[in-house]
Amino acid sequence: MSDSVWGRAVTARKKCLADRGPSGLSLLPWLLMGLGALSHLLGGDAPNPWIGGLGLLAFNTLYIAIVFRAFDRGRREAPLTWWLLTALGALTFGLAIGYGGDWLLLLPLLGLTVGAVVRRGRRLPLIAFPLVVAAGAVTFWKDDWGSVGIVYGTFISIMVTAAILALDETVRELRATREELARTAVEKERLRFSRDLHDLLGHTLSVIVVKSEVVRRLAPRDLDAALAQVADIESVGRQALTEIREAVTGYREGGLATELDRARDALSSAGIEPVVRRSGPLLEPQTEALLSWVVRESATNAIRHSGATRCEIDLTGTADRARLTVTDNGHGPSDAAPGSGLRGLRERVAAAGGTLDSGPAPRGGFRVTAELPVETPAPHEGEPTE
Repeated sequence: MSDSVWGRAVTARKKCLADRGPSGLSLLPWLLMGLGALSHLLGGDAPNPWIGGLGLLAFNTLYIAIVFRAFDRGRREAPLTWWLLTALGALTFGLAIGYGGDWLLLLPLLGLTVGAVVRRGRRLPLIAFPLVVAAGAVTFWKDDWGSVGIVYGTFISIMVTAAILALDETVRELRATREELARTAVEKERLRFSRDLHDLLGHTLSVIVVKSEVVRRLAPRDLDAALAQVADIESVGRQALTEIREAVTGYREGGLATELDRARDALSSAGIEPVVRRSGPLLEPQTEALLSWVVRESATNAIRHSGATRCEIDLTGTADRARLTVTDNGHGPSDAAPGSGLRGLRERVAAAGGTLDSGPAPRGGFRVTAELPVETPAPHEGEPTE
């Protein structure tokens, strides 16, 4: 498996955990803007101080509740949050109208909560602009033109808070997406490796078992022939080690001609007559590699499961598509359900824009058919070989 892919996944996870972005605590210091109203209240300058005190306490309570809910997406979009925001708006305008002066600074604080809750979408201008107009009307009524800054502050607090928090939310979503993509890449790498290992070892071990049986039969009566089979077993084992290393690094590109020769040799060793025919255009390396896997898996299944005496491998093609058919005259797999090897090949072929079908042949036996698109046609005609 690629270490770099795993490393990117771990790094993305650490970054996502390390930087959770702002929380409700980041908006609490802005409550200091209400110190003017508190000073006005404690100084005895406010009429009905009990009403003002209870109103200021209710304002702070609602403000804290809303800003903490605003940083939880599920709670932010809940109806309760909107009811709290509506109550805070009514209370803020009531206190601003009733007391004016420093109490008008509660309007920008209301803007902070609106920006934190709404953040983005069509609702933001529909709420922000009427709120700013209403704030302007109240400040002009209570303090003439002396509190124009309050109106500007209310507008800025809404828009800047919404913009910053929306940007932060987008960044965190992108980081989460990057983490998910890295995790998906790791899973794909694991799946690729498991498929390659299954196909490689399944075929290689089948060939080794078959040749070992041949050695056992030949050893008592033809030692030289048995030693030749032992040399073949050694060669197959060495080749398997090379292919496994290439599969691990992800650079394996199978050669179709080589795979056809191996399939012919393995079938012959198992007592199955091989018939290989090839015609059609030259194929791209990626297409040849994929068809090589189909040849390997089909030949392995014929050796292990079919009980066949003859296996035909036909590769034909046109300028648009290549077609590979592997047919044996045996009884096919004992289980009607396809094995994991054929399922994995079907997924690979489908990902390349092709199809793979397997099942009983019309005249008996078992057949595997794979079709793939041909990207770069070139004339290539080969004579049927047996």
